[in-house]
Amino acid sequence: MRDRSDVHSAHRRGQPRMSTFVLVHGSWHDGNCWDRTAAHLRAAGHIVFTPTIAGHGPGADRRVSHADCTQSVVDAILAEGLEDIVLVGHSYGGTIISKAAEAIAGRLRRLVYQNAFVPLDGNSLVDETPPHTRELFARLAAERAEESVMLPFPVWRDAFINDADLALARSTYEYLTPEPYRPFVDKLDLAKFYRLDVPRSYINFTEDIALPAGEWGWHPRMSNRLGLYRLVQKPGSHEVMFTNPGLLATAIVEAGRD
Repeated sequence: MRDRSDVHSAHRRGQPRMSTFVLVHGSWHDGNCWDRTAAHLRAAGHIVFTPTIAGHGPGADRRVSHADCTQSVVDAILAEGLEDIVLVGHSYGGTIISKAAEAIAGRLRRLVYQNAFVPLDGNSLVDETPPHTRELFARLAAERAEESVMLPFPVWRDAFINDADLALARSTYEYLTPEPYRPFVDKLDLAKFYRLDVPRSYINFTEDIALPAGEWGWHPRMSNRLGLYRLVQKPGSHEVMFTNPGLLATAIVEAGRD
């Protein structure tokens, strides 16, 4: 991995500025979902970290709060001593980077939301989903002893990874793990976040229907809540990190540039 001092020295010599990206995954995923995208970014000289949120991944204790999830990402950033960060959140990860920004705003160069939730102050994640989605999550959580939610394969296939063939849809589904339910329903105090002046970007993959297009869609409903922001749009589904990781890397660089 390239040393940060080398990166900043190269920038001073007039070479393209390299970035430190922290990529925060969404629900049912862990940090490994970024592997192919991170490889593209690192090949271009960027520094990339992909922490796994508390309560996520194989064998994790799902009994976590949203605050626990946020703190785990903040702790990972502090442990690495990272600064001048482009903090990227995908889907549920948008709620995490918004709360993390309140704690580490001085370490951030930019926040980037990739088809991500930007909840209104006082709302939970499920408050930002259609009624049928809330009902589905509540029913699925009630069926599991640990109060977690597993995404049904038909929803994954048709709404999340709709630009993949069936073989890729099935193979990637095998990597998903149950999602802690409490972080979905915890109400989020975002008053401080909405007062921050950290620059923001929103990446919108235009075939993403994990939230149905229209009244409940990602863009412009979520993106416009950021106030002044940069918009980057590309073709692809909610799970473009599996279907087109090179394009996702390109979008992240465009969204995170100065």
